[in-house]
Amino acid sequence: MVDVLSDEIEQFVRTVGPDPDETLSEMDEYAREHGFPHVGPEVGGVLRLLARLTDARRIFEFGSGYGYSAYWFAEALPEDGEIVLTEVDEDELEMARGYMAQGGYDDLAWYELGDALETIGRYDGPFDVVLIDHQKHRYVEAFEAIREKVPVGGVVVADNAIAAGVIEFDKLQELIAGDATAAEIDANDHTEGIADYLEHVTTAPAFETVLLPLGEGIAVSYRVE
Repeated sequence: MVDVLSDEIEQFVRTVGPDPDETLSEMDEYAREHGFPHVGPEVGGVLRLLARLTDARRIFEFGSGYGYSAYWFAEALPEDGEIVLTEVDEDELEMARGYMAQGGYDDLAWYELGDALETIGRYDGPFDVVLIDHQKHRYVEAFEAIREKVPVGGVVVADNAIAAGVIEFDKLQELIAGDATAAEIDANDHTEGIADYLEHVTTAPAFETVLLPLGEGIAVSYRVE
């Protein structure tokens, strides 16, 4: 795995960014103790900021884990806002429910156990902010499932756009540069999925995409038309 930021810069970003509250600090500690992959406070602060900048009222997550990113998002939602959490692991979804309740955000949340791509079919838009953070080889499918439910001025955020334990960064670079095919360099499905997603969203005519080197990399796609 590639280090997106040096330890010193990462700590500096966290110091300057918004402070996690007591519940988020507890969730960070859980991630450290159990080696649970989560976006971390530097990305969490950006997610909350994006929700504020879009004046978000409704948010959808493809993959919520134990609720860390949802908690950051929820802090920016109005009292009548809504966030849909999706997760295939029942225990993790119950943890998310507990943390959201602990922060006072349970009334904003819908908890969906099962495949997020099946879940989104049961929801109408609009969703002002969408987070894609599930199986990497299904990112493009998730984007296509949600794109028409994102209004102009809304954003789609994809996590692990640069790194993750399963992503081969050297091969990702080759795929993005167009130097080889996934078959030629034997890239795994996760790496190929991220490469396909980045190519897909950067050429989507209704969206403008930037890649932010925070956490393990987030691709932010803003709907312009």
